[in-house]
Amino acid sequence: MNPRLLAIKDFTYTLPQEKIAKYPLAERDASKLLIYRDGKISESIYRDIASYIPEGSLLLFNNTRVTEARILFKKETGGVIEIFALEPADEYADITAAMLQKQKVLWKCMIGGASKWKHRQLLEKKVVTGNGHVIIQAAIKQKFTDSFLIEFSWQPQDLSFAEILHLAGIIPLPPYIKREAEAGDAERYQTIYAQHDGSVAAPTAGLHFTENIFQSFLKKNIHHEFVTLHVGAGTFKPVKSETIQEHDMHPEFIDVSAETIDRLLQQDKNIFAVGTTSLRTLESIYLMGIKAKLNPVISPGELELKQWEAYDVLPQHRATISVQDALHALLEWMKGNNMNRLITKTRLLIAPGYSCKTITGLISNFHQPQSTLLLLVAAIAGNNWKKIYEYALQKDFRFLSYGDGCLIFI
Repeated sequence: MNPRLLAIKDFTYTLPQEKIAKYPLAERDASKLLIYRDGKISESIYRDIASYIPEGSLLLFNNTRVTEARILFKKETGGVIEIFALEPADEYADITAAMLQKQKVLWKCMIGGASKWKHRQLLEKKVVTGNGHVIIQAAIKQKFTDSFLIEFSWQPQDLSFAEILHLAGIIPLPPYIKREAEAGDAERYQTIYAQHDGSVAAPTAGLHFTENIFQSFLKKNIHHEFVTLHVGAGTFKPVKSETIQEHDMHPEFIDVSAETIDRLLQQDKNIFAVGTTSLRTLESIYLMGIKAKLNPVISPGELELKQWEAYDVLPQHRATISVQDALHALLEWMKGNNMNRLITKTRLLIAPGYSCKTITGLISNFHQPQSTLLLLVAAIAGNNWKKIYEYALQKDFRFLSYGDGCLIFI
């Protein structure tokens, strides 16, 4: 079934404001964990999650880091303009290359108070540091339909843009958390293993994991690997059209090492994705592997995954090409192109009608009504997603980014 004609009204539920967690719990691994397996629901806490994962399993985590993407500029008149840095301009090879730019950089941004920003007006911000101060300037270069192209420049010029964001920016909490970011969010809205700057939202399923949990995995011979998917602002974009076909998935960068792909290749069962971003990365590299097997000389640009390819072009091949064969073909393609890391883009939309081939289960938070994240959960759990969410609401589970989570077995 092609999900284009799915009605988004069928993927909604009533989420009272008081069910949305405004703050994280004092201890990350004290969050409640709903386990759904073979049609049955049980409860636990994240601290004990190893008890429910089979011995010898492999867990896949997303190690992206949330950047301090909100920068506030104060005009001479006293008005404040907020710039929300979404993603680098198209001219950069990837987010890492853009983050390492010095002196100046071009970035696609949303602007709060754009009407107050006069044409050709240069905004300036001074940040006092332990070594003196930093001067940051912003200028509008181009207007798009729903964003702007901003040129940031700064002094001293030897700082990277990532360092500029760390010095001047604010962690962008999701819009449904009705409060301003506080000092504690800088730590708690990051996973403990966050490494690569580039996301404007956290891979929230990973927020519950602690060193104690990783130690419990070791005792049970449960392994883990990391991939990177830099989460874009599109993750908060609700599906506003009546059917899914009008919804546009924004491209997001993924970065996966050849060593990780080889590890996945060797793991023939019991792979668990920690979060929707890890699952989308895993399924994306499987689909890219199919493309590489069908065309061993495919170009890097052609390898990028479009929104509907999984439904229009690749279904018949998914039925005949195994995950192992696809990943092997992808590794051979990378070897032939002298690549030890696959850095590319995906726009994969996982919705009912899509059958995930790569995982045994998904670890996830509870997501917003009428969101692409809920569509993904429905693809995993089928119509039983309603049963899972109704149970969580009735049993006072906490919802969304700082909330509780679930372990869903396929």
